[in-house]
Amino acid sequence: MGKHLIDNIKHISISLFNKDFFSGYHGSISARVSSNEFIINSKDTMLDEVTQESLVKLDCLKRDYRWNMASSDVHIHEYIYKTIPNAKYILYTMSPYATAYSLKHAKVTPADYYGKKLIGEVIIYDPKNVEDWLERAPYEISQFFQKHDTHLLLIKGFGLVSYDRDITQMVQKISILENSCRLLALSANL
Repeated sequence: MGKHLIDNIKHISISLFNKDFFSGYHGSISARVSSNEFIINSKDTMLDEVTQESLVKLDCLKRDYRWNMASSDVHIHEYIYKTIPNAKYILYTMSPYATAYSLKHAKVTPADYYGKKLIGEVIIYDPKNVEDWLERAPYEISQFFQKHDTHLLLIKGFGLVSYDRDITQMVQKISILENSCRLLALSANL
């Protein structure tokens, strides 16, 4: 694992944690390091304290003990990397305003300038039966990304899964979506 890549992941993770997109042990961040390998935070990583030791390098073609050390979201990341060749980075966050907005709406239609201009309308995916969602999530999330021209998937009551080739652009998009949802919520009370 390269120092630059680890520093990028660490910086992004701390920033997202400070904005309440990650909490304690909730959320995940990963990066593809080769066509079949990626790194992801381990399941016991505090996401405001990411280090090289808290990242697990996994090979999609070889299951070993490291898969048990990885974040519980590992299979979501794995299936996105398998089905979306241009995915370089993946984030799973539970940004508070976007997740709250997902509980009562079917889509996000930003009313603010940056939301309209840079992300546009975002579909909110309803997983329906939450009892078996975690088993279905890897397949349904990767299928959604294959069928829709988007890098953002807001899942009702679950959070936001995103991927991109550029980690900075990905974080910018999820931040704009969160801000758009915050502005929609605040304007509803005016």
